[in-house]
Amino acid sequence: MENIREIREQFPSLKKNIQLSSCSQSAIHIDVKNSVQDYMHSLEERGTDWGYWMDACEESRRKFAEMINADVNEIAIVSSVSHAISAVLTSLEPHALKNEAILSTSDFPCIGHATLSQGKYDVKYIHPSTNTYERNITDKTLLTSAPHVSFYNGERLDIKGITEIAHRNDSLMFVDAYQSAGQIDIDVKELGVDFLAAGMQKYMLGMPGIAFLYVRKEIANHLVPRITGWFGQSNPFAFNSQEVEYAEGARRFDSGTFPMINGFASKSAISVLLDVGIPNIERYLRELSAYTLDYCREKGLEVASPLQAELKGSNTAIKVPNANEIEQKLKDRQIIMSARNDVIRIAPHFYNTKEDITLAIDELAKLVPISSR
Repeated sequence: MENIREIREQFPSLKKNIQLSSCSQSAIHIDVKNSVQDYMHSLEERGTDWGYWMDACEESRRKFAEMINADVNEIAIVSSVSHAISAVLTSLEPHALKNEAILSTSDFPCIGHATLSQGKYDVKYIHPSTNTYERNITDKTLLTSAPHVSFYNGERLDIKGITEIAHRNDSLMFVDAYQSAGQIDIDVKELGVDFLAAGMQKYMLGMPGIAFLYVRKEIANHLVPRITGWFGQSNPFAFNSQEVEYAEGARRFDSGTFPMINGFASKSAISVLLDVGIPNIERYLRELSAYTLDYCREKGLEVASPLQAELKGSNTAIKVPNANEIEQKLKDRQIIMSARNDVIRIAPHFYNTKEDITLAIDELAKLVPISSR
């Protein structure tokens, strides 16, 4: 990032905080803040402006499609990845000969919660590696799920390879890209996945409350959503409550009224990412990731992530006692990181520097007893 000083000026919170929490919540760009204020201004000045609000949400859909190399009609607007996986699971029809769902032990908990709650899938959890997917996916597997990047330790999976295994066994492939979208270049056509979900809160520079679901166009119209609403219909403004006429493609997975304020935020956030360039961000974060691994080793900290930068995303997980307590102590020092279970996660984005990481690790090392390293 040759223009890193200019970039950092666009993130006001960096003036007082070292924010290394993009695996949980990224720093807010000034354009995103201004877009939220734009929505509020429309309420103050015009009271209601559905066309303007809808245009913002549709623009965010279009930009997300561009970011992952999808057609715009392959994208549904949903509220979260929990919403996305639930919508997918309820649209499928398991039967006695094909009712298995393969989940990874590194899937975010909502994937398991949604799948188990259906009561119609034979759920099998496996360790996340290409070899274990190869051994466990069979002709009974209806849906295979894998995180692109682990929320816990940043491990990056070979999604293309796993998808090829799934498709050889006539299994559909669902990918949770919440931890990768915005930091890793994603091409759904190259990966070949059937479903991919990602939200705005983390590396996508937005806020919670809005997410996107990619549904491959070759299968979308064959699916019947059970989680739906008026925006999932072919003509929502016909206000016809006595018939269900699903929209074409993934739009049939739209449900109720879009979270308009989040649509404004997403439109601007994805624009920032596209302007910087996801491939540029990915290269830069790999450099920061390698530096983080090296400096953690130098300070004697125990790393729970893969030890090679190319095998992981931005997130580097450090084993610590009382992770939540340490997260708060770091926050008191204006260092924002995110705890999960027994780790504290260092997750830089393109606005961070090696100096940020050095200062954060120095402070972290002071809080971790030598006996715990």
